[in-house]
Amino acid sequence: MQFVIYLLLYPLLWLISMLPFPLLYAFSDIVYVIIYHIIGYRKKVVRDNLALALPHLSEEERLVIEKKFFHHLCDIFLEMIKTMTISEKEIDKRYIFTNLELYKELEDKKKSVALMCGHYASYEWAVSMNRHISFEGYGIYKKLGNPHFDKLVKKIRNRFKATLITTRETIPTIKKNAISGHLGAYGFASDQSPMVSSAYHWNSFMGIEVPVHTGAEMLAKRFDMNVVFLRTKKVKRGYYEGTFDLLSLDAKAVPNYEITDEFLKLIEKQIYEAPEFYLWTHKRWKHRRKKEEAIL
Repeated sequence: MQFVIYLLLYPLLWLISMLPFPLLYAFSDIVYVIIYHIIGYRKKVVRDNLALALPHLSEEERLVIEKKFFHHLCDIFLEMIKTMTISEKEIDKRYIFTNLELYKELEDKKKSVALMCGHYASYEWAVSMNRHISFEGYGIYKKLGNPHFDKLVKKIRNRFKATLITTRETIPTIKKNAISGHLGAYGFASDQSPMVSSAYHWNSFMGIEVPVHTGAEMLAKRFDMNVVFLRTKKVKRGYYEGTFDLLSLDAKAVPNYEITDEFLKLIEKQIYEAPEFYLWTHKRWKHRRKKEEAIL
């Protein structure tokens, strides 16, 4: 059945990926009407998240952000499909790295790199970075339930020299590479909610006490990796800029959780500047501490 679903959907996805950008975004506007006004996809989750994270704004102001977010969500979904056939020249024009020299200086130090990023703006097109670096680029992801679509996602990433590894494969892969001396750049999307049972650290995120992913920092310490943050800015529809911010050249010397906390501050700064480009459909604050628990 999964293969049948794949066979039915793949031609449609391919046709969408072949649309020129003006038509792609016109189609995105239609999808927005269906997703937001007709289906109401995760509208309550988004509305609740915005109320939690941006309580200083009025309901009217948050509603404007909500609608802008759903427009953006439809755009990045179709941009992800567009990645199936987009040319290298086109993606280099639409996702520009402003300071690749900073990243390349880290490669010159002959240490692997832990690249931390958030679900903000275009985290999909950031995959084009792998065409501009020397180290092998690894993207850590959650395996899809449909093995055929999972294979397709890997194939798309491989177009831009990115190797996908699941969360379970992450430590064995990094360990194996460290032993063999194979240097890599490992991409960690560290802003989502971990399971409470596996949370080692809690901190304030958008003013709310939540469990925090610390895997990137801990692995950087364990395997002596440099740590950098990739900050993505949406310049205009279909155009993005990626900028690297150095977090640490000696992760082992940094007190535990400082790198993670600094990463959260950088994500927060992006959200406050343009909240409509954050991924509000995830239940980021579902394990938040109640105020009385935080006081205790």
